[in-house]
Amino acid sequence: MNARGSQTPSILAEKNHDAPSAFTPESLLREARRQKGADAVAVPKICLLDPDGDIVRQLRSENRAQRHEGWVCYHTDMWVFDLNGYEIGVVGCAVGASFAVLVAEEMFASGCELLISVTSSGQITPQGAPPYFILIDRALRDEGTSYHYLPPADWSPASEHLLSRLDGVFDGGPRVLTGATWTTDAPFRETEAAIAAARERGILAVEMEAAGLYAFAQARSRAVICLAHVTNQMGTIDGDFEKGEANGTADALTMVLRIVDRIS
Repeated sequence: MNARGSQTPSILAEKNHDAPSAFTPESLLREARRQKGADAVAVPKICLLDPDGDIVRQLRSENRAQRHEGWVCYHTDMWVFDLNGYEIGVVGCAVGASFAVLVAEEMFASGCELLISVTSSGQITPQGAPPYFILIDRALRDEGTSYHYLPPADWSPASEHLLSRLDGVFDGGPRVLTGATWTTDAPFRETEAAIAAARERGILAVEMEAAGLYAFAQARSRAVICLAHVTNQMGTIDGDFEKGEANGTADALTMVLRIVDRIS
């Protein structure tokens, strides 16, 4: 029972999904700018979440990215780089649904119009040897953040409108599948029973952000696309977790560019 004696778990109780939040990203950013003496500077209209941080590290090692001095999020740095003529703002190492959505809220409050997330993931249903990508069309809600944005349901779906615009966009590039993932808050509780259950649902991979990001996107009417970079078989083989050239950055940015070319 929760504190009021209800059988409803606290994660599902008293969410009032249509009610506005008393604490907003705009107010947080206002006070952060005041404390840091920073001006209000918009972020690029296209932003990227890089939970692994490999893209940020590679761009910085190549001197291709500059720090966005107007990004005042307390928890992260934003780096800005050029991708074939597009200005992209990228934040690295925002791992997990709660952290990713916190950053996403602040990105959109700062001028972002399209957010792409590229996260590494573990293979659930074998589809050949990693690495390869999945365009996530829905994510199983086995995390906590999504339940604060949407009523209970099994899945967080991607925008059908955005998915339709990406039809065929990855042809001829790195291998990309379209399908479902399992978003978990507890990667070291991926038991054999849970993995088998995920396979029965047709889930292709497990990751940590997509369900929360898609729930946020639906609730806030924001444009978000999530890619899973399947890089491993969860450590069950020797030589696992290899992402490819430049820690997968070259292929990941190819995916991002194709999405941006089609949607922006």
